[in-house]
Amino acid sequence: MDRQLHGGDTYGHPSALDFSSNTSPLGLPESVQAALAGSVGDWDGYPDPLCRDLTAAIAAADGVPAAWVHCGNGAADLIFRVAQALRPRRALTLAPTFSEYEYALAAAGCETTFHPLHEKDNFALTDTILGKLSPALDLLMLCNPNNPTGQPADGELLRRILKKCADCKITLVVDECFVPFLDEPEAHTLKGELAAHGNLILLRAFTKLYAMAGLRLGYLLCANPETIEAVCACEPPWNVSLPAQTAGIAALADGEYVSRVREVVKAERKYLAGELQKLGLRVLGSRANYLFFKCNACRDLDALLEQRGILIRPCGNFRGLDERFYRAAVKTHAQNERLVEALTEILKGA
Repeated sequence: MDRQLHGGDTYGHPSALDFSSNTSPLGLPESVQAALAGSVGDWDGYPDPLCRDLTAAIAAADGVPAAWVHCGNGAADLIFRVAQALRPRRALTLAPTFSEYEYALAAAGCETTFHPLHEKDNFALTDTILGKLSPALDLLMLCNPNNPTGQPADGELLRRILKKCADCKITLVVDECFVPFLDEPEAHTLKGELAAHGNLILLRAFTKLYAMAGLRLGYLLCANPETIEAVCACEPPWNVSLPAQTAGIAALADGEYVSRVREVVKAERKYLAGELQKLGLRVLGSRANYLFFKCNACRDLDALLEQRGILIRPCGNFRGLDERFYRAAVKTHAQNERLVEALTEILKGA
């Protein structure tokens, strides 16, 4: 299986304006930067292997018992460890969706099938997935809102999926890393279902909301102690660095930053979607901090933008998509204007 490259690989383009990575447009919070600077003197020691202070802070922020929280070296680390810990024989995920689910399941020896999402539905998840759920399946892995489409699943549909998974003894793993960017995040999380469903695992990360991609910090929530123990057993020692733990605690204390991020993303998503539509691009209903769109005018839009110092994410290597589909992060207004100017130059000459 060929490994899919992700957005955010700016190392070959150090001066490029990066719309390919879906992190907060406001960058790393100043409160986190200050906490990191103040902790440098402690970096000669090992990090807390149990992430005790960070776990307590996450539990308080999410309103769950600390025993339900397990921290990891980014959400990707946890995706792979969940697959290794549970060792499902047969799993189902979406197409298109984040490719690391497929890679993690394959590495665990799992046979994975794919539920297709369709352009006629704006690539939204529909209740047709319920017909794919049966006792023959061990695990269902969803991304909500989905990546690269930015479409959140309907809350009622998610609960129906969860109920059928419970009835069929299927573990449901939901990646909620982009939920905080939604206008009504609490309407789209399954956090309130954890206590009643030991088969539910939620994945979250600091990467996107707090622009901490380089620090690598994520966590999972699960009320099943056996699942938590199994995931812990797959963890290498000192998996979460001291700087990452420090940054996570500081980030959780900065509620003002989160409010500002949501305000900026909401306003700029609307602006950018409108400008892209004016240029004849089909914006496919994304409600996260990135836009998913289709360009029929040319199939090398990413290369043409790269020539102008701008990176977007081509989506032709996602299952179910072709070279006409792209993803672009929502950034600051000035940065979004630069993207619009470059697209205008390209498409008016196409």
